[in-house]
Amino acid sequence: MEKRSSDGNRLWLDSEGAPVSCLEKIKVLNENYGELRQMAQDALEDGILMGCSEAQLRTAFHQLIDSLVNPYQDDQKKG
Repeated sequence: MEKRSSDGNRLWLDSEGAPVSCLEKIKVLNENYGELRQMAQDALEDGILMGCSEAQLRTAFHQLIDSLVNPYQDDQKKG
């Protein structure tokens, strides 16, 4: 289950598990999340309207997210 802050908003965590506290960072993260969610919702609806299997679309979206690469992974281990 995802963590929520005391005001009910999504709680973004850093690589150590501590909450991100910078309001500008939280704003950008929330905006990006909202844009991704809307794009994924639109793509799901388009696929279903074109006759695709909802289960297959969801699997493909999960695979897409799982295939994303963190280009900063080495930097975070050093820090």
